[in-house]
Amino acid sequence: MGNVNTRLITLTRPYPKQEQFFTADSRYIAYGGARGGGKSWAARVKAVLLALEYDGIQILLLRRDLHSLRENHIYPLLSLLKDIAKYKAATREFVFKNQSRIVLGYCASDKDVLQYQGQSYDVIFMEEATQFSEFAFSALTESNRSSGMLKKPFSPRMYFTCNPGGIGHGWVKRLFVDKRYKNSERAADYTFIPSRVYDNPYLLENSPDYVRSLENLPPNRRKAMLDGNWDVFEGQYFSEFDRSIHVVEPFDLPGDISRYIAIDYGLDMLACLWIGVDRYGHAFVYRELYQSGLILSEAAQKIQEYNCGEQIRAAYAPPDLFFRRQETGQSAIDIFAAHGLSFSKSNNNRIQGWYSIKEWLKPVPDTDGNLRPRLRIFKNCINLIRTLPALRFDEKNPNDTANAPHELTHAPDALRAFTASVSIPYTPDIDTLTKTAKPVFEEEYTAFLNYGT
Repeated sequence: MGNVNTRLITLTRPYPKQEQFFTADSRYIAYGGARGGGKSWAARVKAVLLALEYDGIQILLLRRDLHSLRENHIYPLLSLLKDIAKYKAATREFVFKNQSRIVLGYCASDKDVLQYQGQSYDVIFMEEATQFSEFAFSALTESNRSSGMLKKPFSPRMYFTCNPGGIGHGWVKRLFVDKRYKNSERAADYTFIPSRVYDNPYLLENSPDYVRSLENLPPNRRKAMLDGNWDVFEGQYFSEFDRSIHVVEPFDLPGDISRYIAIDYGLDMLACLWIGVDRYGHAFVYRELYQSGLILSEAAQKIQEYNCGEQIRAAYAPPDLFFRRQETGQSAIDIFAAHGLSFSKSNNNRIQGWYSIKEWLKPVPDTDGNLRPRLRIFKNCINLIRTLPALRFDEKNPNDTANAPHELTHAPDALRAFTASVSIPYTPDIDTLTKTAKPVFEEEYTAFLNYGT
């Protein structure tokens, strides 16, 4: 580091998860998942260490708003870097004697990110990344390139700190938690370091009341803020969804089960679900088809291929597919019919359909008093499992789901076509059933309830 320092910087020793964050060297590194994990400290210190180690490195550290930028970074850095780096208040940047620079900025809206277009930063930190839109993230990647000012080799990279929730929940979860990549994205470029308050010995020792406050949050918020559960977040529509009870390992369905198909179709995506309903009113989504770019005839062929010759009791499609095109006189349903697929028109009442999904997700007691949901999803239905809990409330209509990001709506819309069209069967209590059935019925009934557990 040459003669950069005029005094020593005294830092507390990072704990293991922070050390992982400091030593990771992939293209994109995310750290977080729950409150109290020491994320801001780690981001701030990592930026300083990089500035001291790499002469001429250009670093951009961003928060969503100016107030949190000041409180979390400007004021602490003024104290930490006294006599080591010069702070320029007009441009909110720390300039080091080795020509390294830490620029501190904020983006209150997507248009604010455009101010960084055309600029080059070797390193970009996105603090509380889930508060940024995917557009903001994508725009910033264009500025994350070599500044040309470094005195030794360094590969440009981006660092993220994050908690579940916020406008950017979807893209952060896709890249770092679900690890679903598209186009030229590569798994090797992404590192996720989960952290919880229990990983932070300083808080545990010095702020036990804060830890208890997290432990006393309402159940769903506690799952997100204390446990770092990415299936739960503020503004979530289907807060009932719980991966531990709604997702099961695939198993052989009983022979007398009633099988249904429900679809949502567009050129951007065909979502088709296969749902089995047993005689006790329990549903299992056991297969999915999720593919984009299919014209109607290709979609019909794919559905037939995936159906594997199964006997389907009913198939449901949204009403817009029944409209006849003026130029051809044919509807989408006509084309499906020409390929051997017969669909009934689903109930298109969105809110009724969403409410029905909530009822199917609601756990009901089994013969042992354990709560089990009426609807369970096979683990292989990855897109329904991914998108259903990601739906948010519509800001203009709190009874409806938001229609953006649109990619999240396809599989849930297909499920809605089923739940809005098929009533939840009446399930009498076990005492009533065993009084009118054979003695073996209770054992048989319990076996059905235990499928997939």
